[in-house]
Amino acid sequence: MEAIFDFGDQVRVIKNIRNDGTFMGSTRGALLIRRGNLGYIKGVGKFLQDQVIYEVDFIDQGVTVGCRESELIDLTTPWIDRLFERGDRVTVQQSLSSCGKIVVTRGASGQVLGIESKKAPLSYRILFEQQNGLDNNSWIVPESALKIEQAAASLLSVGRKSC
Repeated sequence: MEAIFDFGDQVRVIKNIRNDGTFMGSTRGALLIRRGNLGYIKGVGKFLQDQVIYEVDFIDQGVTVGCRESELIDLTTPWIDRLFERGDRVTVQQSLSSCGKIVVTRGASGQVLGIESKKAPLSYRILFEQQNGLDNNSWIVPESALKIEQAAASLLSVGRKSC
């Protein structure tokens, strides 16, 4: 169990980092760092003697958080950027129809269940609130038809934390 990153290395976080309850000043489950952000390794430690944990300073966000190795890549690794992650709250920018019938109205709110297509154009499976008496209201929606809900769009203003 050797660390692959060292002090000062620049890394990219590949998963959304949410508060697991150990980040003071933020509620449990709150988004701390969105995938794709760059940070610098500030320290390396171990958790339960079998996991390498990196203290990563995300300078642009003003936050230092602990990350697992599986949550980070170096800058030479190819990166596929996408706007949404599983669990994100989104609104649809246009009405969606199936068989000529509108099944989701413009402005409807939903939650990303997962990514359906990892190649351009990206598309996501979105679960919308029940409309029109449909039992199952999850649809595959192209990224271009979605936007992040305003409440989720702004990252929390949280102070620096040392691990």
